[in-house]
Amino acid sequence: MNKKPVETIMGVLVLLVAAFFAYFAYNVSDLQVVKGYNVTARFLKVGGLTVGSDVRLNGIKIGTVIAQKLDPEDYTAEIKMSLTSDIKLPADSTAAITGDGLVGDKYIKIEPGHVKEYLKDGDTLKNTKDFKTLEDMVGEIIFMVTDNGSENKQ
Repeated sequence: MNKKPVETIMGVLVLLVAAFFAYFAYNVSDLQVVKGYNVTARFLKVGGLTVGSDVRLNGIKIGTVIAQKLDPEDYTAEIKMSLTSDIKLPADSTAAITGDGLVGDKYIKIEPGHVKEYLKDGDTLKNTKDFKTLEDMVGEIIFMVTDNGSENKQ
């Protein structure tokens, strides 16, 4: 057998460079699951939220969506999030699904509550707001405008 050591060395070098770039891309892209405690929230409409989506508080990432499933009994979407252990959220906090603009990524926005009791690992957020599409928002605006107009006529 005629072995070509230059080709073997080049092959190993290419694999090492590819592994380095994969490791670098993983760390830079912030795809790691946040280490902390897990909480669950239930929504009727998630609008494109996916595993790996951010969980944010005042625009700062405090967690990641780690799982989602559909409840076979009531057909609600059950979203499991991993939140950083640095942040203690009041138990009456609200989770709302929103997005970065019309075509941006979807994420969960946390609005902190006011009670002194805090969420623990495995708890469920009771207060949620479903994702609103552009059509939903336009419909609400039209309804408010037409409803106000009909009140003024009476």
